[in-house]
Parts: sequence; C-alpha cells; structure tokens
Amino acid sequence: MNIYDRIKTMSDEMAGDLTAQRRDFHKYAEPGWFEMRTSSIIARKLTELGYEVLVGDQVCKKDSRMGVPSEEKLEEQYERAVAQGADPEFVKYTKGGMTGVIGILRCGEGPTVAMRFDIDALGVFEEHDPSHRPAKEGFNSVNEGFMHACGHDGHATIGLGVAKVLMSIKDQLHGTVKLIFQPAEEGVRGAKSIVDNGHLDGVDYLIGSHVTNKKEDDPAVVIPGSYGSLATTKYDVIFHGKSAHAGGSPEVGRNVMLAVGTAILNLYAIPRHSGGVSRVNVGTVVAGSGRNVIADEAKMEIEVRGETTEINEYMKNYAVNIIESAAKMHGCTCEMKLMGAANSLASSEALMERVKRVCEEDLHLPVAKEMSSKNGGSEDVSYMMNRVQEQGGQATFMRVLTHEAGPGHSRIFDIDEQVLPNAVKIFCGVVYDIMH
Repeated sequence: MNIYDRIKTMSDEMAGDLTAQRRDFHKYAEPGWFEMRTSSIIARKLTELGYEVLVGDQVCKKDSRMGVPSEEKLEEQYERAVAQGADPEFVKYTKGGMTGVIGILRCGEGPTVAMRFDIDALGVFEEHDPSHRPAKEGFNSVNEGFMHACGHDGHATIGLGVAKVLMSIKDQLHGTVKLIFQPAEEGVRGAKSIVDNGHLDGVDYLIGSHVTNKKEDDPAVVIPGSYGSLATTKYDVIFHGKSAHAGGSPEVGRNVMLAVGTAILNLYAIPRHSGGVSRVNVGTVVAGSGRNVIADEAKMEIEVRGETTEINEYMKNYAVNIIESAAKMHGCTCEMKLMGAANSLASSEALMERVKRVCEEDLHLPVAKEMSSKNGGSEDVSYMMNRVQEQGGQATFMRVLTHEAGPGHSRIFDIDEQVLPNAVKIFCGVVYDIMH
C-alpha cells in the first residue's frame, strides 16, 4: 500500500471518531476567547499523540488579541468549561481567554508546513426543533446563545484527524509540521496575535481551509484556493458628553446623540474608492438614559472593509476622521477600541496547483472546475498567509466542499460529516507531497 492509499484508508477508518469529536465540540460550543474546554481537549489529544504542544500565552501574544471580553465573563466561561469536562491539566492555561493550541511535529531537515484550523463558535441561539438534526440526534449546543453555526467544530476536528494521520507516517516526512488551532476567527480577532508571537516566521507553506456548501449533484470535494477576501477593521466607539435637563438647561449639556447622528450620516457618505470594493456599516448604537435627559454616553459598533488592504486603510482613516470630528463638533469626546481586523488575501497559484494535482492524481478525489473561489467576507487567516508569502513562502486557503443545512451563521446550520475524512485526506496528502 502506498502512502496516499494509507492516508485514505486511515481517514476513512476514523470517520466515526471524527463525527463523534465534531459533535462533542458542537454540543459544547464556545465563541472567541471562551474556547477553554475546546482548547484543553485539543491539547490533551495532541499530547497523547506525541506532539510538542504549545498552550496559553505560548500561542497568542496577549496584548495583540482583539475584542477580548471582560474579565468577569472570561472567569464565568472558565468555570463553565471546567464543569463541562475540560481537561484539568490544560484548561488552567486558558484562564483570562488565553485560548488556542499549537502542535509541532519535528521530522528532521526540510520545509516547515503550517496548517490553520479555527475553533470558535458564534453568538447564535441554536434551533431546538427536531427538524434540526443536531437537536434530533442530541448534540445541539447546551450553551444557550452559543452555536457552531459556521463549521469551526468541523475544522477543529479535521485538525485532530490530520494530527493522527501525520504522526502515523512521520517516518516518511522530512521537515516540521505546525498545526495551529486558532481562537477567535469570528470577528477576525485571533490570527494577528499568533502572527505577532512569531509562529509564522520561517514557515515555507501554509494551508488553511473552510467548509463550504456545494450543489446537490456536485461530485467535487475541494476548491484549491480563495481570493478577494475583504480586508476589514472593526471598532467599538464610545462617545462621552455631559448630561443635562433636556427642557430646563439643554445648553449646559454635551449631547452625544448629535455626535453619533453626525457620525452615522457622514460614515455612509464616505466616497467609494475607484480601486475596488469598499464597505462601511454601523451595526449597533446604544445611547441615552431617558427622554428628558441630554445623553452623555453612547456606544457604536462599526466596521469598514476594502477589496485590498490599501482600500480598507483608506476607509478606516476616513472613518476615524469623521468620528473624531463629529465628537469634537458637538463638544464631546470619543474613544475607539479596535475589536477586529484582517487583510485581503490571495492564494499562491503554485500551491493551488499542488492541491489539485495531489487530489486528482494521488488521492483520486474530484476537484472543482474553478481553481479559486471569490470570498466576499473577511478572513483573518490573511495575516498568516501574508506573513508566509512576504517571506517568499506559499499559502492557500482551500474550500472543502460539503452539503450544508441552512445558511452559515444561522440557527439551523449543519454540515454533512463526510467532509471530515475528505478534508483529512486532502491536508495529509498535500503535506506528504511537500515533505516526503
């Protein structure tokens, strides 16, 4: 049996275990910086397989994390993770939201190949009706308000499957494998902190992926790359003014409502960039304390996006100027908290071609007709890809195809779990092709 056949056989034989693991992660969904139980279980399994394991502040640079919840919420989720069966040895390293795990397999001289698997859930209430398969079969989220509605439970599971197969063929590999289990992808908050800790320095190849819906009769299992992912910057803006009686002494106040209104109207009036797609959105505004009180504090959540990092920078700078000027115009002040960010990305053609060749010629898996899919959203794997590419390395962000129930980020989302062994085959086949 050649190595590719061995990879396929092992992946198929572990399909049941992969399904069980994915359903466990799904049941105990944990969103960004709360992935404490998830991280501890991943760390335990990698340790048992024989990997060198990094946890806690060895993974994410603490001060580079974005959109970190309050200490009170982090402690609350830590206690819940412990109660829900987190590994006692490793969960302690996740306190304060220091989640994420990296597994390293050193196989002598050769290239360094990194793979990224995101592990966080979303703030979505999962459907409880029996028409929703996870509810019917007993693995819907028990953490109300949190749900794996984007397939990251599958991504984390795929990473563990890849770890098991690669360890079994390590004698055939030359170089270093890095398995990066990344927290807080949703809201594009986590990847930069891993890059800032130096984990992508010296990496020759980076492979990331996302499960993606396919047409009912489509035999393909993978699109080798992605492009067009929008760069983005996300802010929480806090306006500070001065309260006063709205009828008796309105001139004494400093009304944040005026500052917010001025900011909103002018944010949507930012001239669009001729170089490509640009976006701005004010998602939420919370302000005021009563109808007869001049509002003295407001919170606004905004984001900008751009087809390129440069266009996004244009949008960001314009938005910051508008917000600061709107506050000043009405005698208020503001503070802007960076909550998330990502760059644009483009997969390396040579690595996309490699994925295609390995799948078709060695694994005998059908590949989509298009080599690369356009992604209209944002993905913080871009930080990792860009770091590798600027060093002269190659990176790709694959789309592993599956049948999905419900749109992504909805309360009825689910995946066909056959994607799990398929993805393990693809990752391991490409890694072996690079490292043997």
